[in-house]
Amino acid sequence: NLRQLPARSKAAAAMAGTISRIRLENFMCHSSLDIELGQHVNFITGQNGSGKSAILTALCIAFGCRAKNTQRAATLKDFIKTGCSDAAIAVDINNQGEDAFKPDIYGNLIKLERRITKSSSSTILKDQHGRKVAHRKDDLNEIVEHFNIDVENPCVIMSQDKSREFLHSGNDKDKFKFFFKATLLQRLKELLETIRDQVHKADSDVQELEKSIKPVMRELDELREKIKNMEHIEEIAHDIDNLKKKLAWSWVYEVDQQIEEQTVKLQKLKGRAPACQERIDRNTVVIDKLKKELIEKEENLRSLVGKTREENNMKKSMENNIAEAVKREIELEAEHERGAHMLQRKNGRLNQLQAQLRDFQMQHMQSTQAEASQMEKDMQNIQQQIDHLHSNVTRLREDENEFTAELSGIVKSINDISKEIAENDRRTKQIKSDIADLQRQQSNTVTAFGGQRVLKLLESIETNHKKFESPPIGPIGAHLQLASESWSVAVDSACGGLLDAFIVTCCKDLHVLRECASKVNFNNLRIIVYDFTRPRLIIPDGSLPTTEHPTVLSVIQSENHTVLNVLVDQGHAERQVLVKDYEVGKSLAFDDRMRNIKEVYTSDGDKISLGEKIAELKNEAEGIQRTIVEKNGQKSKLVKDQCDLEQKIADSKRKREPEEHRLEKKILELDDAKRAFAEINRYAAVDNSELEEDIKKEKNIIVESEQLLQKIKVKLAAASREVNDRREAYKTFMDSVNETGHRASANDELELIKRKLDAAEQEKAHYEGLMTTKVLPAIKMAEAEYADLQQLRQDNFKKASTICPESDMEALNNVAGSTPEQLSATLNRLKQRFDQESRRFGTKLVIVAGKS
Repeated sequence: NLRQLPARSKAAAAMAGTISRIRLENFMCHSSLDIELGQHVNFITGQNGSGKSAILTALCIAFGCRAKNTQRAATLKDFIKTGCSDAAIAVDINNQGEDAFKPDIYGNLIKLERRITKSSSSTILKDQHGRKVAHRKDDLNEIVEHFNIDVENPCVIMSQDKSREFLHSGNDKDKFKFFFKATLLQRLKELLETIRDQVHKADSDVQELEKSIKPVMRELDELREKIKNMEHIEEIAHDIDNLKKKLAWSWVYEVDQQIEEQTVKLQKLKGRAPACQERIDRNTVVIDKLKKELIEKEENLRSLVGKTREENNMKKSMENNIAEAVKREIELEAEHERGAHMLQRKNGRLNQLQAQLRDFQMQHMQSTQAEASQMEKDMQNIQQQIDHLHSNVTRLREDENEFTAELSGIVKSINDISKEIAENDRRTKQIKSDIADLQRQQSNTVTAFGGQRVLKLLESIETNHKKFESPPIGPIGAHLQLASESWSVAVDSACGGLLDAFIVTCCKDLHVLRECASKVNFNNLRIIVYDFTRPRLIIPDGSLPTTEHPTVLSVIQSENHTVLNVLVDQGHAERQVLVKDYEVGKSLAFDDRMRNIKEVYTSDGDKISLGEKIAELKNEAEGIQRTIVEKNGQKSKLVKDQCDLEQKIADSKRKREPEEHRLEKKILELDDAKRAFAEINRYAAVDNSELEEDIKKEKNIIVESEQLLQKIKVKLAAASREVNDRREAYKTFMDSVNETGHRASANDELELIKRKLDAAEQEKAHYEGLMTTKVLPAIKMAEAEYADLQQLRQDNFKKASTICPESDMEALNNVAGSTPEQLSATLNRLKQRFDQESRRFGTKLVIVAGKS
C-alpha cells in the first residue's frame, strides 16, 4: 500500500547527516519494510492507516525519542506488531564530506540499529562494512548532536498531532510561541540569560579576589624580611627528623618486647590443655564405670520387679483363699444358727403340740387363731426389716461401684500424668542436648553450616586429602564474613542451601567428596564443580542493579575468589538487593525503571539466629520444667485421692458385709415363719390322733436336727481353724516379703548412680566446653596474636628501614630505655616549639623550615 516517488540521481555526493535507507521489521503495522531515500526531498504517500506515520515514528525511536513523546504509545514494547515477540529498526546515515562524524571509524556510512523486545531494548552503531563500533546511548547522543537531529523538535519532525496543534492554534501570539519554542529561540534566550548571570557573578568574584590578594602581597614582603632570622628553625627541624627515625625504630623494639611476653603467655596457655584433658579423661573413666554399674543395677531392679510381681500374685492368691475360707465359715455359722433356731422352734413346737394335746378340746380354735395372728404380725415385721436391709445393701453396693469407677479414672489419670512427666523429662533432656549443640555451633563457625557432620566430613577430607586434585572448599558459609550482622538473616534467606555447599575443581574430586560424605553419613551434601584457577569475576556497571540499596555481594567478604565467583554464578548475589523494610522492597521490586534486579530481600527473615534459638529452647525447657512440677503436683493430689477412695471402698465393704449377713438371716427367718404359719393352718383342722402323730414326728425331727447341728458345729470348728491357719500363713508371707523387699533401696541406689553419672557427664561436658570455648580458642587467639606481632614486627621493620637503616641508630645513641610514647611526647614538644618559633615570624614560615 506504500509507494515511493523516484529518487534523484545518486551521481552527486550525499550530504553528511542525511538518511539514505530505512528498514523496519514487526514495527507497528509493518511486518517487513525497506525504503531507500534520495539525497534531497522524499515523499511517501498512501492511504490512511497504511503506515506512513509509523515510518516517522520509527525514525524518532531510532534516534532516542521516548515512547510517550511520540504520542503513539506508552512504552516501547507497545510498538511491537501484534503476535510478534520483538521489533527492529535499521537506519543508514550518510557520513561524507566536511561535516562527517568520525570518518576514520565509521567510514562513509553510519548504520544505526534499534531492537525492541517485550522486556528491553538495545541500540547498536556499525560502520559502513557492518562492523559493530558502539552500543552506548551516549555514542548515539553524540551523533545526534553532531548532525543536529532533534527528533522532539516539531521543526525537525512534524507529527500529525504537532501539525494539528500548530494549524488549529487560536491566534498569532500562540503561533509565535510555538515558533519561538520550535526554532529553539526560547532555549537560546534562557541560555543567554544564564550566561549573563554567570558573567556578572564572575566579575564580582574577580573584584573580591583582587581585593584579597593585596594583603597577601604585603605579607609576602614581610616574610622576605623575616626569612633571614629562621636559621635556628632548621636545627629544630633536624632534631624532629632524628626523633622521627628513633620513633620508627622504637616501634620495632617495642614489638620485640611484646613478642617475648606473648611467647611466655602462649607457653602458659598451652600448659592448661593437658590438665583440662586429664580431667576429661578422668571423667570418661568414671562415666564408663558408672554406666556398667547402672546396667547391673537396672538388671537387678528388673529381677526385683519380676520377683515383686510374683509376690503380689501370691499375696492376691492368699487373700482370695482367706476370703473363700471366711465365706465358708460365715456360711457354716449361718447354717448352724439356722439349725439352732430351727431346733429351738421345733422344741417350742413340740411343747405347743403337747400343750395343745392336753387342752385341745377347750382352747383348740382360740389358740390356733391367736398364734396365726401373732405369726402374721411377726412376718410383716420381718419383711419390713428385710426391705430396710435390702435398701441399705443396694445403696452401699452403688456407693462402692461409684467409688470403684472413680478410682479407675484416677488410676488412669495417674498413669497418663506419669507418661506425660516421662515424656517431658525426655523432651527436657533433648532440649538440653540441642542447646549444647547450638552453643557449640556458636563457638565454631564451621558447625554453624551443617552441624557436627561437617566436622566429621572435614576430618574425612583431611584423611583422604591425597585423593583430591585440589582440596575442596567448604562449607561456603564458613569462608564468608558480613560487613554488618544486621543482614545475616537476609543473606541466609537469599543464599539458601549454597552456604552449606562444598566446591571442588573437577568431577574426580566430586566423586571422592561423595565417598567421604557417605562414610560420615552426610547425605544430600550439595557439591559444586568450579574452576579454582578462574580469577575474580569483574561485573560491569551495566549489569548491576540501578539502585543505591546494597546487594548480597556488597555486604559479604571473602578472601577466596572462588567462593565469591560461585555466589555470583550460582546464586546471582550481585543482583539480589537488600532493603530494611517490606514497603521499600515492594516499591523497589515493582518499579519498572529498576534494572538488573533478580530478587529483593528484607532484613528480617523467618530464620532464627543461634542466640535467639538458644533463648527460645531455654524458655521452652523452663516451660516444660514448670509443666513437670505442675504435673507432679497433680499426680500427688490424685495419689492422695486414690488412697482416700480405696479407704472409702474398704469402709463401704466393711459396712455392707454385716448388712448382707443380717439380710440373709432375715430371709431365712421369714421362710421359717411362713412354713410354721402354714403348718399352724394345716394343724388347725386335724384331730387328736393327727396331733399325736405330729408330736411323734416333731420328736424325730428334733433328734435329726440335733444330730445335723452337731455335724455343722464340727464343720464350723474346722472352718475356723482353716481361716486362722490361712491368716497366719498370710502374715508369715507378708513378714518374709517385708524382710526381703529391697526394691525401694534398689531404686534409691539406681537414682544415686544416675545422679553420679549425670554429674560426671556434666563435669566432662563442662571441661570439654572449657577446652572448646576457652582453652583451645585462647591458645588459637594467642597464636594468632603472636603471628600478628610477627607480622607487625615485619611491617614496622620495613617502615623503619624505609625511614633509615638500623645501623644509623648507633650514631643516634640508639633508643634503649625510651618507649614510643616517650619519644612521641618529645617529638610533639619539639613540634610545638617549632610552631611557636614559626609563629614569631608568620604562620607560613613552616614551609621554609620544612624545605631545610
